[in-house]
Amino acid sequence: MKRLLFLLVVLLIGVVIGEQTVAKPKKRKAKTTAVAQKKKSARKTSKKTAAKRVVKAVPKPAPEPQYDADGDEINPYLMCEDTCGHVHGIDLSHYQGEVFWETVGENTKMAYVYLKASEGGDRIDSYFERNIDLAHRYGLKVGSYHFYRPKTPQEVQLRNFMAQCLPGEQDLIPMVDVETTANLPVEAFCDSLQKFLLLMEGAYRQKPLVYTYRNFYNKHLVGKLDDYQLMIAMYTTEEPELADGRDYTLWQYTAKGRIVGINGYVDKSRFTGRHGLREIRYRH
Repeated sequence: MKRLLFLLVVLLIGVVIGEQTVAKPKKRKAKTTAVAQKKKSARKTSKKTAAKRVVKAVPKPAPEPQYDADGDEINPYLMCEDTCGHVHGIDLSHYQGEVFWETVGENTKMAYVYLKASEGGDRIDSYFERNIDLAHRYGLKVGSYHFYRPKTPQEVQLRNFMAQCLPGEQDLIPMVDVETTANLPVEAFCDSLQKFLLLMEGAYRQKPLVYTYRNFYNKHLVGKLDDYQLMIAMYTTEEPELADGRDYTLWQYTAKGRIVGINGYVDKSRFTGRHGLREIRYRH
């Protein structure tokens, strides 16, 4: 009897083990299927990624050359400075990336450069220190500019600019870039700007140069900046005229200038009339 019971127990254990053994492959199969699906999906993703890489790797076709009325190919580096005797310069920021200053310095038609130093209360241009050091090293007259934010406290903006624009490194008077009212009413905006310009004048002991667009000046600044020299931006073949007929010192005539040593476009400007470099020299 005991032997019979023992055999029954053995048989029952065998049945249980057998069921478990059969069940396990099902689970492994499920896992294997899941892994296979992941691998399949990964292969599809890899193929898509590879396809994208192939598309990105295809070089863009070179732009077709442009020709003038006489059928001669237009040189993209031929700009205003090649057709007149005025003193020309450029302005730069981090947008131009790394500049080959040795090459730029060899361009005798570019006499000066304005470099972006700061913006608002806390932004600084990441290329400013490198640019000002190398621009000096390769012979250009250098000035620094601040992009003005009307709603940021003027004292905060001045401190931000002064931390970058050191008097001993300046050949040209500081410049204030004015392009936005930040939706302030005209009078409030002009009061804000006037306060900042006075603070700038007190800090550097000379009036800053003001940069703005012709349309912006005509809409917001007529009669407000009579005591300041202006750089007016307008990208046409003829010099801009201001609504109040006032004179200005510099004209930024293109935002799509070309110059050997700088990849991509660069802003170019020149003096107007009888104005010259001596008028914006920094007085130490």
